[in-house]
Amino acid sequence: MAILNPYLTFPGNCEEAFKFYRSVLGGEFEYLGRFSEIPENQGMIIPKEHKNKIMHVSLPVGHGNSLMGSDTTGEMGPALVIGNNFSVSLGLDSKEETDRIFNGLSKGGNVIMPVGDVFWGSYYGMFTDKFGVNWMVSYTKEENKN
Repeated sequence: MAILNPYLTFPGNCEEAFKFYRSVLGGEFEYLGRFSEIPENQGMIIPKEHKNKIMHVSLPVGHGNSLMGSDTTGEMGPALVIGNNFSVSLGLDSKEETDRIFNGLSKGGNVIMPVGDVFWGSYYGMFTDKFGVNWMVSYTKEENKN
């Protein structure tokens, strides 16, 4: 089975966002590279003001998955705010972990659906974080797992 890793693009605040995500989700960056590390012979022209921005970051989350991201530069076009066309969904191992992640990542953001028991048998909540990323967190109770 393939691994699906969400990749988020930011308009210059990727490092701030990923330090926040790491503070809540835990772990260490598997990789954090800056645009200044791109060899000149690669043909990319990076504006001086973007050299210290994030070219790629990877934060392992869960069982073989990673949350990945980067800043965008003028060459790549602007990071577009599209709205609610996607959410990062985290399936967690307990109600306590779900509460901790929900409360941590939603801080400074907008709660769409408070975390709680839902009719399909999960413990679930939705929010948009302070960086504009939509999230869904859930824990499927043991009696409802197949």
